[in-house]
Amino acid sequence: MSRKIGDVILDLQNISLRFGGVKALTDISFDIREHEVRAIIGPNGAGKSSMLNVINGVYHPQEGKIFYRGEERRKMEPHMAASTGIARTFQNIALFKGMSVLDNIMTGRNLKMKTNILLQALWLGPAQKEEIEHRRKVEEIIDFLEIQHIRKTPVGRLPYGLQKRVDLGRALAMEPQILLLDEPMAGMNVEEKQDMCRFILDVNDQFGTTIVLIEHDMGVVMDISDRVVVLDYGKKIGDGVPDEVRSNPEVIKAYLGAGH
Repeated sequence: MSRKIGDVILDLQNISLRFGGVKALTDISFDIREHEVRAIIGPNGAGKSSMLNVINGVYHPQEGKIFYRGEERRKMEPHMAASTGIARTFQNIALFKGMSVLDNIMTGRNLKMKTNILLQALWLGPAQKEEIEHRRKVEEIIDFLEIQHIRKTPVGRLPYGLQKRVDLGRALAMEPQILLLDEPMAGMNVEEKQDMCRFILDVNDQFGTTIVLIEHDMGVVMDISDRVVVLDYGKKIGDGVPDEVRSNPEVIKAYLGAGH
């Protein structure tokens, strides 16, 4: 690949998260490097989504520290995470079903809009100029994701695989430095998975975006990831390049089952 993996952009140190008496994450440490594809895997209930929610500020761990670009990150809310360059897609697609593809992707530009609400509503001067610029950016994303033919279609009418692609487009419209993908290929057929893999690698390669993904399809993970961290029952049991993780006895036992 042409891209160069850089320095650590996000460093999670000794993260523990509890809900009442239930331990969701216990003393987990790993880092994420600039421009890499970093996978988080593990069986159901391993704590993967909880970890993603810690990264983008939905959950606040009781213990541990998070460093973003070398600075310790204190309490972080999701909108703050978004404004500092962390975007997210969701397992259950969070799109506006009655709105067109174009308008859904435009919602990802909201954080980038600088003119006030009144000017936007009246579409005056600076707001008009700004909206034209945002639309240009959105059209670039539509071209990149090869969805020109459905740009005016209401999202609710689209097949599942295309809805997932629009969700990716909405996140890309935020121009994130780190893109969190929560099971981007869940429920997809083989062809849709191949398309999504290609787009994830293209985003990583062409935009230089750091990708953090949760994914159950081990074949996909091993094919597209630079490094993989493995969770089981809220603890880290493996971390390294795909080949290291694939041959780690603890991972084989927990994730693949002794039968493999």
